[in-house]
Amino acid sequence: MREQSGAQRAARRFGDAAQFLKSWAGKPLQIGSVTPSSRVLSRAMAAQVDPASKGPVLEIGPGTGPITQALVEHGIDEARLVLVEYDPDFCALLRKRFPRARVIQGDAYALKKTLAGTLDLDMAAAAVCGLPLITKPEPVRLDFLASAFDLMHAPFVQFTYSMFSPIPLKNAFFTAQVSPRIWLNVPPARVWTYRRPVN
Repeated sequence: MREQSGAQRAARRFGDAAQFLKSWAGKPLQIGSVTPSSRVLSRAMAAQVDPASKGPVLEIGPGTGPITQALVEHGIDEARLVLVEYDPDFCALLRKRFPRARVIQGDAYALKKTLAGTLDLDMAAAAVCGLPLITKPEPVRLDFLASAFDLMHAPFVQFTYSMFSPIPLKNAFFTAQVSPRIWLNVPPARVWTYRRPVN
């Protein structure tokens, strides 16, 4: 992406916030926030993905792309990115901003079906998720994480505004690490990183 001036970045952030608010008003449980993720939170998410890893990097629920941009700035080749987004307006925006990434419109909670023909199982290097998982029943969240693990061999990175893990930790089939609270995000957030133990 071309380098932007401060005024251009401010205008883009304002436009993204307006688009996010419009989408949130129509479906608040799907969007989960009235504003895009901040640069600080986006960078904290991207930092959990190793740029030297092999294979595609999934981003689930990229919205207007702040975490996508942070992944690129972190050293992830844009061509490695597979962006799964439900909202068609966001998909169009992502295709314009990240023309080398693969943007797939579909239901993330049917991840294998949505990605059928796009990824071979156990190929992805990591998954980064911006969906409001906490709004879903616990069994749905657990099934979602299990489906993601079947598509990759590395971390699943998720943020939450909640004090607790968005994936239930009781009887977990994964390990979990959490970041300190990121106070510079509005609202403050934490980044959780889940991994399936290596046998």
